[in-house]
Amino acid sequence: MKRNLFFSILCLAGALSLFAQTAEGTGSPDELSADEIELLEAEQDAELTTADESLQRRFVIIAPNHEYDFNPHTANYSTEAQFLSALYEGLYSYDPKTLDPVPALAESYKLSRTKKRWTFTIRENATFSNGSPITAAAVRASWLRLLSTPEAPYASLLDCIVGAEAYRTGSGAEASVGITARNERTLVVDLLVPTAHLPRILCHHAFSVIPEQGVYSGAFVLASSGESGFVFAKNEHYWDAAHVALPEIAVQLSNELTENAFRFNAGEADWILNMVDTKVLLNPYAIRIAAEFGTEYLFFTARNAPWNNADFRNALLTAVPWEQLRAGSLVQADSLVYPLSGYPAVEGLHETSPEDALDMMQEARKNAGIASDTQLQLVYGISMSSERQRMQAELLKAAWEPLGVELVVQTTPDDRYLGSIPYWNCDLFSYSWIGDFADPTAFLELFRAGSTLNQTKWHNEHFESLLKEAAATTDSAEHYKLLSRAEQVLLDDGVLLPIAHQVSLHAVNPNLVGGWYTNALDIHPFKYIYLKEDLTDTAPNVVLAK
Repeated sequence: MKRNLFFSILCLAGALSLFAQTAEGTGSPDELSADEIELLEAEQDAELTTADESLQRRFVIIAPNHEYDFNPHTANYSTEAQFLSALYEGLYSYDPKTLDPVPALAESYKLSRTKKRWTFTIRENATFSNGSPITAAAVRASWLRLLSTPEAPYASLLDCIVGAEAYRTGSGAEASVGITARNERTLVVDLLVPTAHLPRILCHHAFSVIPEQGVYSGAFVLASSGESGFVFAKNEHYWDAAHVALPEIAVQLSNELTENAFRFNAGEADWILNMVDTKVLLNPYAIRIAAEFGTEYLFFTARNAPWNNADFRNALLTAVPWEQLRAGSLVQADSLVYPLSGYPAVEGLHETSPEDALDMMQEARKNAGIASDTQLQLVYGISMSSERQRMQAELLKAAWEPLGVELVVQTTPDDRYLGSIPYWNCDLFSYSWIGDFADPTAFLELFRAGSTLNQTKWHNEHFESLLKEAAATTDSAEHYKLLSRAEQVLLDDGVLLPIAHQVSLHAVNPNLVGGWYTNALDIHPFKYIYLKEDLTDTAPNVVLAK
């Protein structure tokens, strides 16, 4: 999904407890059935029927202060994804509770007998914010523009479409891409292999329908923007405007944790994303903490010898003091993929043996023709102000010195860290990832050869073949089994050091805010949010324990 802001984890130190939120029930790659869609729409209607129009006003959000990219094709931060879900929409959107795909601009679809042709019908009343119709040709043009954008991180997720990878990499023609606008309301997509999780992929903001600048396809429009924040106004031309309660959303940017908490206590903010001192909040039950479908990890790059050799990497991993490295993490992780219901468990990384590590290093040196007394250098690139990464570096440096390895730390400013990784000649990096859709592919795509998300440049043929098999099967259990085997190959090849599954932190009062639910992707579509009357006999922003 998105690169979570590396500093947001620091905000969790004052959390009083962890309300674990699993991805139970989001594991099936199938979309909602017609009956489930009808039930969901009935629930939405019922909820919004109770939304008192007189209570709806400007909704105030405090969000992390950093530079925001509002181009859905290039945006990569989790907070950007939250706001882009308000401005733009694609064929599907997320259900706010379950994260299942919900038909958005596409009112229906047909699937061919081979499961390789999807025919979507665009809603007749779908229009852009300027009133012009959203057509199948507009969807096609937007996807082709994504594929032709060099810095688009998620473009390779469309490689399942006929001709998409060739066009994306410059070796194929636009006309050969299997995306066809049969008429104004019919979009035909031809796939290389059956891809049962396609609707989940298409929920992502990168696959929204994006017209010219300043025109939007989502429930809101960007009314104003500046250094201190931005304002969203309701899009009156949105196809589902009748189900959008909030007239306006003001996003104010601030990293002042204590001040943000005071403002929430005073009723000046309705929702704080991450940046809050929980110890200052008057009401601990307004704290929304949940385990996310995300993982913090370190990864090796395949740029330089000998660290492009699995034997050397595995020698280092065997010396890692895993318990110390993961200490302080609320949800420790020894594997990459956050456990989904039905996903087979893998053998994670947790064994520490300095003696075995030394034997493995000597064997690796012998096979590579490197003398046992040659000092090897490994460069770890970290963020300049991250104490967490510095502590990790100190632990690893001490663990690897007996193996004849010198860990050298290089730094870059915080706001440049993630963007520097593709061009920075380091051997080890720190990373955080939140899955973009509830399928293990959302993580394993980061290591697929040719993927726009692959920062490691690692390549393994067995891993590739398992991903292809998993994409081709229409059996969800077999799909998970194959992806689990692929993850095991990744772990066994010593590419990464899993540390923790991430947690989200928000301050929001459920007695005052409706339509907001904790979920594993930490996406909260604005179209469902509304203000309601607080019927509890409490002070402002205080939630009674259940």
